[in-house]
Amino acid sequence: MKILLVEDEAKTVTFLKKGLSENGFVLDVAQDGETGLHLATELSYDLVILDVLLPERDGWDVLQKLRERDRNMPVLFLTARDSVPDRVRGLKAGADDYLVKPFAFSELLARIWTILRRNAKRDNEFLRFAGLEMDLLRRTVFRDTKRLDLTAKEFLLLELFLQHPQEVLSRTFIAERVWDMNFDSDTNTVDVAVRRLRKKADDPFPQKLIHTIRGMGYILEDRS
Repeated sequence: MKILLVEDEAKTVTFLKKGLSENGFVLDVAQDGETGLHLATELSYDLVILDVLLPERDGWDVLQKLRERDRNMPVLFLTARDSVPDRVRGLKAGADDYLVKPFAFSELLARIWTILRRNAKRDNEFLRFAGLEMDLLRRTVFRDTKRLDLTAKEFLLLELFLQHPQEVLSRTFIAERVWDMNFDSDTNTVDVAVRRLRKKADDPFPQKLIHTIRGMGYILEDRS
């Protein structure tokens, strides 16, 4: 799940990047309304978290322009503007929810999942491959009817494999998508994560699905 955060307050950005990443989301950040509008127009996101008081272009205008351009991804206003008229204005403008600062992260997370469930298309809720089934909204994974207990990063890593079955994924590609970082050949972050995922998703089962391609990366493949 990919989220665009349009927020200019550095502390809030740092807080949300940590919390949302730990919960398995990939996060892009824009610190002014103009950049936020550009990213939301040009790229695809599952959700936009939008402040109202922004440099360059305020959140009201960003949302208006998105809807005028038929960009219908869900939008959650996260703002210090707490008056009833502001809330009504945001919802009437086409926002899916409106949360006032200061806020509890647990409430924000609950609202995010509610929005995603409400806007999800049934065909996109599940990823399946060779006995693996991932429910993206309920954050559950089963293999051959056995539930797998995965961490947020393990879930994101397996999601990446399931999105690219039978494709060789390089360590660089995996590091950029799962950890949002450039791959450093001196670190073994990807290898350790894949090894831990295998212990849960492969080792208890006779048929192995995650394979190493020497010198290239990893592949999710049914070799039976």
